[in-house]
This record gives sequence, structure tokens and C-alpha cells, in this order.
Amino acid sequence: MSSPASIRTTTAPRPVGSYPHARRVGDWLLLSGIGPRSPDDNVIPGNVYAAGALVAYDIEAQCHAVFANVRAVLNASDAQFEDLIDVTVYLTDMARDFPTYNRIWAEYFPDPAKAPCRTTLGISTLPTPIAIELKCTAWMGTREIT
Repeated sequence: MSSPASIRTTTAPRPVGSYPHARRVGDWLLLSGIGPRSPDDNVIPGNVYAAGALVAYDIEAQCHAVFANVRAVLNASDAQFEDLIDVTVYLTDMARDFPTYNRIWAEYFPDPAKAPCRTTLGISTLPTPIAIELKCTAWMGTREIT
């Protein structure tokens, strides 16, 4: 087996720590946690601040941004949404945001038989003032869906 390949791209936001966007090991692609920050200016879409404090956010804007960022990392890795096999979703307000997230998920994965497996967790906070983060695993070998 070859050494794991480290993937970094300028088309996704910079990682908030010392780690790559993804690592490829054989046919497996493991993405680091991906949030909704803009790759151009690090702005978090839909966040509203007053006196420097976060007072509101738009979960729909953040959901679409996080999917765009996952797509950017997949593309930089020569992968696509169809290669995703498992996604862990972190939401900072499960009660408020899960229905919106679930609806938007279905826009990106309309056929449940072809969608990746998914686990959604409610957590109290993320490292930056974002409301959602995705942790994804993709398979880049022969794709067989039954």
C-alpha cells in the first residue's frame, strides 16, 4: 500500500489547525471536519454580529456553504459526492436546525438508496462560530450500489 496522500486546496477554506483538508489511503478518502466558512475571505455566511458578538445565524446559508466546501475538497481529491459513503454531521442547535439541514441534505442526496450513511450529532460548540460541520469518508475504488 502506498503512503497516505495529503490533500490541500485553495478552493476550500483553510483548516483552522495544522492538518490537511483530506488524506487518501489506497481507495479511501478521509476528509477533515469541513465547515461553512468562505474560502475567499473566511467569512461565515449568514452570521450576524452586534458589538463583536454573534447574535444570529442562517443555518440554510451555512448548510449550502458546507456542501460547497465538501464538494471543493472532493474535487481537489478527484472524487465526487457519489463517492461519499459516510458523513457525520455536527449541529450546534439540533432542535432548531435539524429540520432545515435534513431538507437541504435531500436536495444534495435525493435518492436515499444512493446517499451516504449519515449520523447527526447535537453538540454545544465548534472551534469557530459556525453552526454546522461535516466529517466525511469517501470510497474511490470500484463503485457498486445494490
